[in-house]
Amino acid sequence: MLIKIKYCIVASLIALITSCSKVPNDILSEKKMQEVLTDIYIAEGIISYEVETYNNDSIKQVVFNSVFKKHGVTQAVYDSSMVWYARNLDLFLKIYDRAKIDIDHRIADLGDIHAAVAPASNKDSVDIWPRRTTLNLKPNALFNGVTFDIKPERNYSSGSFFVLGMDVWGISSDSNNHLEIRISVNQGDTIITINEKISNDGYHETILRSVPTKQVRQVYGYIRLDNTDTTYHKIYIDNLNLMKYNYNSEAFQPRN
Repeated sequence: MLIKIKYCIVASLIALITSCSKVPNDILSEKKMQEVLTDIYIAEGIISYEVETYNNDSIKQVVFNSVFKKHGVTQAVYDSSMVWYARNLDLFLKIYDRAKIDIDHRIADLGDIHAAVAPASNKDSVDIWPRRTTLNLKPNALFNGVTFDIKPERNYSSGSFFVLGMDVWGISSDSNNHLEIRISVNQGDTIITINEKISNDGYHETILRSVPTKQVRQVYGYIRLDNTDTTYHKIYIDNLNLMKYNYNSEAFQPRN
């Protein structure tokens, strides 16, 4: 008799838990929805930042499809889940808040500093790199790289030039992979940009020279891996630095 009572209690608890479940079986769970939303928001940020690259709906969809593939879900399941959560707005807002916290944690892991902290020194040379000095690139990542955007409290001097240096390991000579480097400077009504590709290991420098007659208001760009080949294991970047030199500086000694 005691065993039957215990069985009934357990069965009742299971039924109660099942009946209290908020999310239907064919809808993404709260945890799964949070994980997918986090990467969807990151993907949207990448698309917004790279307007020229992701300039039509089909290219944008490739990015979103990579998110769905990463999490093992389909577009249809995601869409139907969004419809269900929209009808349960209180629950969706809680998931949305948790996804924002996840994104904040990822940004913090990059080692950001506030843009205002970036030195606006008049010294002949200064390292203004605002993130961690190492970077690990892995296959099938949503965005395999890092972006930077530096807005000094006081403009950098006219004609400043910038040298992005790094040590690279893991790019095979027979691989289709290469690193894409972009640096841009905003000088008011003038934007100067340089694009380069790195296809071999070793130390590399990318040099951008601004217009000598105008101060520099902003320095921005990215380092990313073109994932045309996913057979590699990892690619490592170390000793990242972004040196600012004054016009006609004698302190710059290129290492390439």
